[in-house]
Amino acid sequence: MPADITLPFEKGSHVLFIGDSITDAGRTKDRAPYGGGYVSLIQALVTAQAPELALRWTNRGVSGDTVRDLAGRWQADVLAERPDWLFVKIGINDCWRGIEGKADEAVSVEEYRTTLSGLLDRAIAETGCRLVLATPYLIEGDTSDPWRTESDRYVAAAREVAAEKGLPLIDVQAAFDRVLAHTAPADWAGDRVHPVLAGHAVIARAFLAVIGELGAAGTA
Repeated sequence: MPADITLPFEKGSHVLFIGDSITDAGRTKDRAPYGGGYVSLIQALVTAQAPELALRWTNRGVSGDTVRDLAGRWQADVLAERPDWLFVKIGINDCWRGIEGKADEAVSVEEYRTTLSGLLDRAIAETGCRLVLATPYLIEGDTSDPWRTESDRYVAAAREVAAEKGLPLIDVQAAFDRVLAHTAPADWAGDRVHPVLAGHAVIARAFLAVIGELGAAGTA
């Protein structure tokens, strides 16, 4: 991240992140309230740059969630919170459950796309928030790997939903693909999903790059 980026947030804005364990990152346990991952890194860096904005930050990641689970708590954790900015990153559990053979918990890519699209529409219609979508990812550089092949279907669906709605997209898979050109998956996560701190920094940098682009576009 550069020393400073142009921030798109107005003073006092409420910035909310929602997703699965990667967003959660212990925020419901010993790392309250932001978790020990990318959300905490973003919150710290943005606050250090612009404390005068007095932003309100909320992390609503829940470990193990699929987009189906998000739908069940969307009213309480998003709509009732009335965020000014909403960052959504979900999808790897939707894919993972199928790979694990848990058919009753798996979410097909078709259901993933349809449910995600509907949730985003509700958020915009009912809160008027600025919405940013992030792709799921698998930290695996071999695109022929069976799990990576399946995961890429969900990544593609997230990209398609963002394009259809004209939403800013944080391509987390692309961010990991860039670093994997020089490193091994184990450098970033033991299980190719749950990152060590450096892996969370990869995600945070991808988020901050798009945040900076949105800020710069707003001043153009």
